[in-house]
Amino acid sequence: MEASTATPQTSTRAWEPWFQLACGIVCMAMIANLQYGWTLFVDPIDQAHGWGRAAIQTAFTIFVLTETWLVPIEAWFVDRYGPRIVLSFGAVMIALAWVVNSYASSLTMLYAGAVLGGIGAGSVYGTCVGNALKWFPYRRGLAAGATAAGFGAGAALTVVPIANMIATSGYQSAFLWFGIGQGIVVLIAAQFLYPPKFKIVPPKKALSLPQSKVDYQPSQTLSKPVFWLLYAMFVMVASGGLMAAAQIGPIAHDLGVADVPVNILGLQAVALTLAISLDRIFDGFGRPIFGYVSDRIGRENTMFIAFGTAAVMLLLLVYHGSNPVVFVLATACFFGVFGEIYSLFPATAGDTFGSKFAATNAGMLYTAKGTAALLVPIASIVAAAYGWYAVFAIAVGLNAAAAFLALFVLKPLRSRFIARSAVEAQSGTAAITGRQSPAH
Repeated sequence: MEASTATPQTSTRAWEPWFQLACGIVCMAMIANLQYGWTLFVDPIDQAHGWGRAAIQTAFTIFVLTETWLVPIEAWFVDRYGPRIVLSFGAVMIALAWVVNSYASSLTMLYAGAVLGGIGAGSVYGTCVGNALKWFPYRRGLAAGATAAGFGAGAALTVVPIANMIATSGYQSAFLWFGIGQGIVVLIAAQFLYPPKFKIVPPKKALSLPQSKVDYQPSQTLSKPVFWLLYAMFVMVASGGLMAAAQIGPIAHDLGVADVPVNILGLQAVALTLAISLDRIFDGFGRPIFGYVSDRIGRENTMFIAFGTAAVMLLLLVYHGSNPVVFVLATACFFGVFGEIYSLFPATAGDTFGSKFAATNAGMLYTAKGTAALLVPIASIVAAAYGWYAVFAIAVGLNAAAAFLALFVLKPLRSRFIARSAVEAQSGTAAITGRQSPAH
């Protein structure tokens, strides 16, 4: 394949990448409740229908599986046809999903709504993250983190309104009206997104992060051991975070802290409501912050810090989770370092496998979240048999192991891989292993 000969973009439209980033963040904020607001609906649905938590949480697992495992297909359409059409389709799906949930009178309908929501959320997520990676090839950590922050923090703005509507009008009304509103906003924002038409010029002070000189096609990416190491680490860290996101309501009730009033630095509310609000805020801010840090100190070094901190916060929950103040603060800090996986892993994939197929390659890696979601129902089973402390202890081990792998296995492996890609680019064998990228 021939090297790209795209004309560098001029500085006359320096606002353009930031406008694209802002549109992506808005879209991501609109799908946040599909995942992070779910915990508010679990107990009301159970009280209304008596289906049981495990059966209801199966809908969450179906949602995450559908959201993640279809992203590579949706991202392929983004790489081929652009983001607008995929986002518009996603907008319709996320609205329809919650409308179906509002009328669900059986588990089958609830699961159908989960499938529709997963398709819609995956379309929006894969599109916005992939587009950000293309517009910011030299600041991928920051761009992916800021985009993912919309998904992490978007629910913080609506947790209280949704909880209030559930309390006053029922969970069905909350599903209906918030679903329609979220879909409309995404549909409007979708009309403004498009991929870069030219090569993005590097900043004056270019970062010295190791980046591949070759754009690896998705089929080639799947054949690389470094991809599967990233995938395994993603599963290890995501499993604990997804469990906490889906089960934080039941966990708080089982630990006896859900309805205990808490006052932290003037923020006063019952522990569960305050925890969910702070979790979303910390999650949202953590994604761009850790992405920004990783642009400067390296992806693997940042992973080590974040995964290690997550293990410490989970240990606090193991020993002091029944204290409402500790519960609120520890879960907030945990989500603050958990959300960074959605900035660090896409940025690492872009650095390792190139920009041309960034949306699809990052989408394939994102399916690890779906694999991790399979462990959410297992967490309920373990908790029923041994208590939530056993679940937290397992998550501690997974996060500690991922921290070790990041620094002592991934870092040298990826360094050797990128060095080989540079040799391939210089020798012309990039035509065999992938398409040569413009010089970084």
